[in-house]
Amino acid sequence: VSDLRPSALPGSLDVSRSMFDLRSPPHRFMKRYDSVSSVPSSSSSRKDSQGSNRSLDTITLSGDERDFGRLNVKLCYVSSVEQIWITVLHCKDLSWPSSCGENPRICVKGILTLPKPVHFKSSAKEGCNDIEFMETFVFAIKLQSLQAVRLVFKIQTQTPRKKTIGECSLALRELSSQESNHWLDISPPSK
Repeated sequence: VSDLRPSALPGSLDVSRSMFDLRSPPHRFMKRYDSVSSVPSSSSSRKDSQGSNRSLDTITLSGDERDFGRLNVKLCYVSSVEQIWITVLHCKDLSWPSSCGENPRICVKGILTLPKPVHFKSSAKEGCNDIEFMETFVFAIKLQSLQAVRLVFKIQTQTPRKKTIGECSLALRELSSQESNHWLDISPPSK
């Protein structure tokens, strides 16, 4: 008969003690976070490759912490003619991979996630801090069909090659004849 209690497994007690006993000194399992920035607080005093101290403001964040920019759109539903009006206004503070070059051509691709998806695409503009599109797309679709779907935006580079660099979406549950203005946070593209 084997004794399956934790003390019978070699080394398991040591692992659980060092991982969960907060009084023990091994801090290699824990990260302290600055309450304001959610960046590890030890980063503020870290030196970069040139040996100079970098403040928390200038640290390049990776993964989900990085700001990918925001997309500004306006929506309106004209019930008398059963049309949805989608206006793509601005893309602000957009970041893109260095592999796309300094100023890639960028466009916004929209998708209404109906059973038969409706696709549309803005013209391509030169990548910069504030890209102004000012383009309106109009589709004749019944309101009942739209209220159960999402409007997905994919931010794409056209040069040097076509690549989705970010995306965002919003639900269309509350469409009305009153034009609504939305600022959407751009996320990394989903796999």
